[in-house]
Amino acid sequence: MDSDPVAFLEETVPIESHESVKAMRDYLLENVTGATPHKSGCVVAEKGDATEEGETIVFNTHMDTVAPHLPYERDEGMIRGRGACDAKGPLAAMVSAYERFDAKDSDFAVRLVISPDEETLSRGLHEYLRDEGGEDIDFAVVGEPTSLDVCTAAKGRFEATVEFVGESAHAASGGGKNAVSYASEAVSRLESIKAESDKLLGESCLTVTLFEGGEASNRVPERATITLDRRPLPHESTEDFVALVDETLDGIECDYEMRLAERPTPFLEAFRTDEDDAYVRTFVESVERAGGEPRVRAFEAATEASYLAQHAPVVVFGPGAISEDDGTPVAHSEREYVRTEEVRKAADALTGFLQS
Repeated sequence: MDSDPVAFLEETVPIESHESVKAMRDYLLENVTGATPHKSGCVVAEKGDATEEGETIVFNTHMDTVAPHLPYERDEGMIRGRGACDAKGPLAAMVSAYERFDAKDSDFAVRLVISPDEETLSRGLHEYLRDEGGEDIDFAVVGEPTSLDVCTAAKGRFEATVEFVGESAHAASGGGKNAVSYASEAVSRLESIKAESDKLLGESCLTVTLFEGGEASNRVPERATITLDRRPLPHESTEDFVALVDETLDGIECDYEMRLAERPTPFLEAFRTDEDDAYVRTFVESVERAGGEPRVRAFEAATEASYLAQHAPVVVFGPGAISEDDGTPVAHSEREYVRTEEVRKAADALTGFLQS
C-alpha cells in the first residue's frame, strides 16, 4: 500500500462508517499489508517477529465514526469531513508508519489493531484483548486527535441510575411520600461531593444528567429516577463509585436502588501512564524530531486506552483536535477537519518511534 497518509485520508474520509463499518473494514483488508479480520470485528495486521526478548508495539485506533456522515472536502492544507480527525487522521498516520516499517532487521513486532465500535460500546477491542490476552504487549499508542500532544492519562466514565420509591397519594391530601422531593435531596447531596484532585487530570466529577419523576399533575409521585455521569480519576473502580453514592445517600428517608448502566463491556476506567516511562520518553522525542512541539498532558475524553492500560504502558496521540483553543468543537462537529501537515508529522513521529 502507498504509505502516504494524506492519500489514505483522501480515500477513506468519503467512506461512510457511522451506521456500518463494513465498507471501511473491506478497504483496510484490501489495502493494508497483512491485514486480517478478527472474530471480534477488529482488523489486525502485524509486521515483525517478537522473540522471547523482543517487544510488541501496538498501534490502536478505530474505523467507526459518529453520525451523521459529512462529505469529504479538500481545502489548501486541510481535509474536511466526518472522521477526518476522529479517527481516520490518526488511523492514516498509523497505517503509514506501519507500511514504512521494515521488519527484516528488527527484533520486535508492530501490530495494528483497528477497532470497529469505539464510538459506542468498545465491544471489538474488549473482545480482542479477552481472546488474545494482551500479555505480549509492551507499549501501546491509541490514535485520537491530540494536536500532536502526547497524552499519558485520561479520566474514565461510569454511568448509573438511582430510582427512588415513595408512596403515591392525591396531591390535595397532604399525605404520601414524595419520591421527587427525596430525589431532589439526593441531587443536592451528590452535587456536594468533594472532588478528588490530580495534578495532571484535574478534578473528578459527578454530574446528574437526567431527572424523571411523576405521572400526573395532581398526584404525589411514587417514583423518581436520576441518571449519574461519573468521571473518575485512576484507581476508582465501579465498586468504589457505587460505595461513594451509597455513602452519600446514607440516611435519606426513602427506599432507593442504584443500578449501573447495562452494557456488554466494562466501563472505561481512568488510566495514567508514568511520564518517566522509557517508552513515553522515546515517543515524545520522536514527536519532537518530526517537528512537533508536544505537551505531555491528559486527554479530554474517555478512550479505549483504558482497556490497553491494563496490559501495558499506553499513550494517546494523533493529528487533529477535539476542539479549538477557544473551545469551538472540531471532532464530532459539523466542521470536523484535520490539517494535512499534522497528519504527515504524526506519521513521521510514529515511523521515527519504530526506528528508534
